[in-house]
Amino acid sequence: MTLPQSFYDRDVVEVARDLLGAVVQRGGVALKITEVEAYRWPGDTACHARAGRTARNAALWGPCGHAYVYLCYGLHHLFNIVTGGDADAAAVLVRACEPIRGMATVSRRRGGKTGPVTLTGPGKVAAALGLDLTWSDHPLYQPRGLSIERGEVPAGVLVGPRVGIDYAEPAHRCLPWRFAVADTAWVSQRRSLRRVAAPC
Repeated sequence: MTLPQSFYDRDVVEVARDLLGAVVQRGGVALKITEVEAYRWPGDTACHARAGRTARNAALWGPCGHAYVYLCYGLHHLFNIVTGGDADAAAVLVRACEPIRGMATVSRRRGGKTGPVTLTGPGKVAAALGLDLTWSDHPLYQPRGLSIERGEVPAGVLVGPRVGIDYAEPAHRCLPWRFAVADTAWVSQRRSLRRVAAPC
């Protein structure tokens, strides 16, 4: 079942954790979300909204349940999921996934790679799904094109600080807003993560 728009109409940290185990689909490719990061504005200088609303980050400002895709360092497209109200400027970055269906397509899009290295990194996820900037602002709650479906709730969850945000204020760099499925190899940079109890 495709997750409804109301699923995303909550605080970004709550949505981020609840997205673990959900399945993102495009065409014949289906990937289980295994690692995410939450970004929220105001009060988070790691968030793209810190620069105000721009043409690049317009999708970040809502509506919720839409994709926010941007180009990082001119090289990699990154796939985010917008949450909260239209003025919240909050999104969940999908950092890693595990393939469920379409591995041949994923491997081809990732230069012939196989195994966890194929999908453990946000640029790798977007490449595996074949995403570019044209997918930004796409509604993920409609069962066509690019969508997200309910999945199995993970038995264990890892929590830790976000990755690659040295530009943010020190207090924001330490926020435990990265979440990952505990019992899978399809997770990046595990050393800074710790296990916590899964939600009931």
